[in-house]
Amino acid sequence: MISRQKIEFIRSLAHKKDREQAGCFVAEGEKIVFDLLKTDLNLLEVYCTGEILSTCESIIKSKSAIQLSHKEMERISAFKNPSSILALFRIPIVKKVTEDTFPGINIVLDGIQDPGNLGTIVRMADWFGISNIFCSPECADLYNPKCVQATMGALARVHVHYLDLTELLKMAAEFKVPVYGTFMEGENLYKTELAEKALIILGSEGKGISDKFLPFLIKKISIPAYPVGRKELESLNVAVSAAIICAEFRRRLFNP
Repeated sequence: MISRQKIEFIRSLAHKKDREQAGCFVAEGEKIVFDLLKTDLNLLEVYCTGEILSTCESIIKSKSAIQLSHKEMERISAFKNPSSILALFRIPIVKKVTEDTFPGINIVLDGIQDPGNLGTIVRMADWFGISNIFCSPECADLYNPKCVQATMGALARVHVHYLDLTELLKMAAEFKVPVYGTFMEGENLYKTELAEKALIILGSEGKGISDKFLPFLIKKISIPAYPVGRKELESLNVAVSAAIICAEFRRRLFNP
């Protein structure tokens, strides 16, 4: 049994201001919850149906899972098709940005609006061993339920910073970290000299990279379409672009 007050609280965590006030977020679904339970994230509560109760409790050990009916799970879920498990985790504190925050390649996101895109980029960064993603304040929130779902647990391993990107880029210039920007028209990614330590800026889905960041770029890079010279092409999805670019950086510069 779950109280009306608790149901309202969990459902309120679908909103950014309520997550920030409570200092916690919701993860929903067996795959992502079980993945996050194996990380260092601070678990607060777990709710699940009877079918997976024993599996759940064998993982969390120190806490008791609260068994709910399918109807009750529907009432606390943020999705149309609720899963059989939902957990609340404490939002971790991200360390302050310093020179040591810039190992290898790092992703900078300027105004990414879609939570699914952000979550996919976090998941991609985890795959390529990228530790840091820097987001402008206008970006989607990492702990939006759709974003959490899209990260597939990677949010526990990738540090996502929200900050003034102008200050970040000034810091990068001070530390002599080169900055690349992605554009429809730029140097061919596959023919461009790439640095082992760099920031890669990807712009918002509709507007691209803000003009105010252009002075910080050492190079504009582009993913070429094939065949060369094709006209009237739409731009690639930002998460797809991020994956292609990071794969090329890793292919050429990875040191085992």
